[in-house]
Amino acid sequence: MSETPPDRLAIDPESPFHDATLLERGVGVRFKGVDKTNVDEYCVSEGWVRLSVGTTVDRRGKPMTIKLQGPVEPYFRDAEDAPQGAADE
Repeated sequence: MSETPPDRLAIDPESPFHDATLLERGVGVRFKGVDKTNVDEYCVSEGWVRLSVGTTVDRRGKPMTIKLQGPVEPYFRDAEDAPQGAADE
């Protein structure tokens, strides 16, 4: 499996950018240098994230989101948790 997250990823199963296997692996997102836990979708090449806004939902029952522009750095959480020196031993 590739060690770089995709350019664009969404948690909504109806989105064409949804990938359940990557989401099960665990993808973290740093936006403007800060880890975000409420990211619904991101795009690295266009430089934006879509964040959930509280617990409010729209008329279709989907969470309300806000789109913010800035540098986006996705990473795999399992790669972050792996000890760095374990492969050398």
